[in-house]
Amino acid sequence: MSTFHFTLPVSDEDIKKVRIGDIVYVTGLVTTGRDDVHHRVVVSGKDSPVDLKGKAIFHAGPIMKDLGDGRYKIISVGPTTSMRMEKAEAEFLAKTGAKIVIGKGGMGPKTTQGCIDNTAICTIFPGGCAVVAAEQCNDVEGVEWLDLGMPEAMWKLNVEEFGPLIVSIDSYGGNLIEDNKKLFAERKEQALADLKGKLNYMS
Repeated sequence: MSTFHFTLPVSDEDIKKVRIGDIVYVTGLVTTGRDDVHHRVVVSGKDSPVDLKGKAIFHAGPIMKDLGDGRYKIISVGPTTSMRMEKAEAEFLAKTGAKIVIGKGGMGPKTTQGCIDNTAICTIFPGGCAVVAAEQCNDVEGVEWLDLGMPEAMWKLNVEEFGPLIVSIDSYGGNLIEDNKKLFAERKEQALADLKGKLNYMS
C-alpha cells in the first residue's frame, strides 16, 4: 500500500501510479456533485459549469451557512452513497474529464470500466467524518446550479490535504470492494466447510 499527495488538477500519469488499497490526499479545488448533477450532465446533456478536467468530483451534500453577498461557510460535508451514481458515472467522467471520484462505499462494473476508459480512480472518504471533512476545506470558492437545492448543488471547495481517501477502483480495473466480496465469500464457504467437518466429527 502506498500513499500519494496530489495537487489538483492531476494528470493521467499521476492516476496510473495508484492502485486499489492505496491512500490519497488531495489539495486544490474539489467540487460536490451527486444525483441531480450527474442527471443534468449525462441525461439532460448540459455542460458542467465547473471545469472538472483533471479534478475531483465529491459525492456529497454539504450543509452551508449563507453569509450573504454570495459568501458561504461550510458546516459539514459528508460523503453520500456512491452506488446511486453508478448508472451515470462512466459517462460523467468521459464528458467532464474528472479524474478522481470521492464518495462512500463501492461502485460497480460500469464505473470500473469508466475508470479504465478515462484513466480515473474512485476513492472512499471515511464515513461519519463530515465535520472533519469540513475542517479540511479552507473556503467555499462558490456554487453552481444552486437551483437544485443546497445538497444537490455544485459547491466549489478549496481543500488542503483532503483525506485519507482509500482507492476503491483504479485505472487498471481493480475494484477493492468487489474483490473483497469475492474473497470473503470464499473464506465463508471454507469456514462453513471446516465447521461442518468439526460438527460431524463431534457427532
